[in-house]
Amino acid sequence: MRLDKYLSDMGLASRSDIKKEIRKGLVRVNGEIIRDSSFSVPLHASVSYREEEVCYEEFSYYMMNKPIGVLSSTEDRKQKTVLDLITEKHRKDLFPVGRLDKDSEGLILIMNDGQLAHTLLSPKNHIEKRYYIEIPVLLEDSDIAPLRFGIQYDKDLIAEPAKVRILSAEKEKTAIEIIITEGKFHQIKKMFLALSENYVVTKLKRLSMGKVVLDENLAPGDYRRLSAEEIEALQRALE
Repeated sequence: MRLDKYLSDMGLASRSDIKKEIRKGLVRVNGEIIRDSSFSVPLHASVSYREEEVCYEEFSYYMMNKPIGVLSSTEDRKQKTVLDLITEKHRKDLFPVGRLDKDSEGLILIMNDGQLAHTLLSPKNHIEKRYYIEIPVLLEDSDIAPLRFGIQYDKDLIAEPAKVRILSAEKEKTAIEIIITEGKFHQIKKMFLALSENYVVTKLKRLSMGKVVLDENLAPGDYRRLSAEEIEALQRALE
């Protein structure tokens, strides 16, 4: 791999700026200053930029506790996105896997592994996504039972059967856990409105995707890299 690509891939600077830095002698490979941007970096070589080691990784994987008010997109000119919240140096080809509405919160995976992301999002693979929701109405199990059999929630859309249970029910609020294997636009909100126009989802938080569960130590807006075990659990979906 070319030296300039190696460094720009890891988010240190743009490709053009990296070339300038290389010419200035700010990059070393195995301890030797390299001024040629096209230099081919040997496998397992030690690369440093401004005296700091740079370890190359082909794929990066993060989990984030997305806060309310942030967009699940790569960039936006006017509003903050989940990628804006990643403050450490990172690959520039990261993207969120799927989406959470601006007014929703919870687990969102961020990576640059397109094949894995496609597998996780494809309905045919039946990857479960678990959510906690609140509805400002007192509900009983019989009120939500139709969701377990699949319902039509939009003009031409029928939801796959969902796993759903009531966690708590009070006079003015019902807390519900729902697990679906799809993820269409506003799907959960529309599913409950299909049951009744009074079943308005006022809180929605994703708790897990596949075998990866939101780290309870992550405050809204915080993130961390996935562990090797979590990455392996996701990759089993490719098998």
